[in-house]
Amino acid sequence: MSVQRILILVNPAKAGAAAAVAEWSAWLRPRVERVDVRHVSPDGMDVSDLPADADLCLVLGGDGTLLWAARMLAARSVPLLGVNMGKLGFLAEFSRDELQRHLPAVLAGEVAPTRRLMLRVCVSGADTQRFCSVVANDVVISAGPPFRMIELCVQQDGRDVAHYRGDGLIIATPSGSTGYNMSAGGPILHPTMTAVAITPIAPHSLSIRPIITGPGHVITVRALRVNHGSALMVDGQATSTLCGGDTIEVTRAPHDALIIPHPDRSFFQTLSEKLQWAKGPHYQ
Repeated sequence: MSVQRILILVNPAKAGAAAAVAEWSAWLRPRVERVDVRHVSPDGMDVSDLPADADLCLVLGGDGTLLWAARMLAARSVPLLGVNMGKLGFLAEFSRDELQRHLPAVLAGEVAPTRRLMLRVCVSGADTQRFCSVVANDVVISAGPPFRMIELCVQQDGRDVAHYRGDGLIIATPSGSTGYNMSAGGPILHPTMTAVAITPIAPHSLSIRPIITGPGHVITVRALRVNHGSALMVDGQATSTLCGGDTIEVTRAPHDALIIPHPDRSFFQTLSEKLQWAKGPHYQ
């Protein structure tokens, strides 16, 4: 099925964003039924203003802009195509030149989107739910100031998993496994997997290791002891304070993110090119 209704989300803070929007809007308008352009502000935007019937969303920005779009648009089942205007471009993996080369095939429906698992996290305290968010990348529980070790009890479906003491905890989707999770020593998961990685941050025990579990479970984290500045972060963007006795519940979100993959590059090629994965030593 051909793509006829295009939504362009652009981060205007990125260099070259204005020129890219003008270029692609002009190219698209004679070829499709409708093109809507919206700017993503640093403080977010009112998503109710976005068209509900878009066939494709071009996200011009960086990985952070794509993560924001994935959270905001997941319930609408709109495929996202990330165009890198930032630094790394691991998730937003199309360059402007690559977009020009592949967009005709995308519009013709020849490049199928991949499904990416998303999560939902809620924070409750004293029987009151005070924060909920969809998660595209990861949930991070951070010790925060004054940076003393915190204690967390993790359960799956009401059964104990582990008692963590350290600097915090990461619960990552496969898409987010190559972010903070990887830097903290967690496993790399193929982005199309249906799995969840639970990785402790600097655990105060040699016996604690990252684990992988399925998404069809309820993961509950109880904050046994935290600091004044302890916080929960979603995708490095949305945050909630944490207090002793708080409960964090993580479940699978009702909708997956739909991401247009790069037709010429596999996930492992992206790992190698962007993160230098499996690179051998350089001999003179």
